[in-house]
Amino acid sequence: MSEVQPNRRAVLKAGGAAAAAALVAPDPALAKEIVGEPVAEPAVDIALTVNGQVRRLAVEPRVTLLDALRERLELTGTKKGCDRGECGACTVLVDGRRIKSCLTLAVMRDGCSVTTVEGLAQGGKLHPVQAAFIRRDAFQCGACTSGQIMSAVACVQEGHTGSADEIREWMSGNLCRCAVYPNIVAAVQDAAVEVRR
Repeated sequence: MSEVQPNRRAVLKAGGAAAAAALVAPDPALAKEIVGEPVAEPAVDIALTVNGQVRRLAVEPRVTLLDALRERLELTGTKKGCDRGECGACTVLVDGRRIKSCLTLAVMRDGCSVTTVEGLAQGGKLHPVQAAFIRRDAFQCGACTSGQIMSAVACVQEGHTGSADEIREWMSGNLCRCAVYPNIVAAVQDAAVEVRR
């Protein structure tokens, strides 16, 4: 009588079943985390002053400021680029300081004042940086433009426009895949002159 040899498929099935059994946890919430389903966290009520208007919303503690702006408040001018703080496409001003909104949680900014690219123009008149970007053709594909503009506004406000090299240094956290850097520097220089008038 010949001995039955298991085939490759049977061995793989048995191994898969054993691995699945090992993942079973007595706590259903823990089991969901193990298999990749996020466990819902209770929402937190926050208030942000966005572009001069108080906006109240309920967000999970893990929601970034970027996602709160784009998905909850429908302010899509702030772009999601790398989502790791490397490209600067999500730059906004929080209490007058530039930050990468993908690197901060919305709940951490409760009570703060946030300015996005949508809040720069006043009474139908473009901000000097926006006008300079158009005049100097300082954008191509547009993916980085809103972040570049917000960083440029901060650069001008902070007084880091003494030379082209200084502008490059203080704008270095914002990447442009189209490499329009000379035009961006020229736009920041133009805007700095206009703001000082």
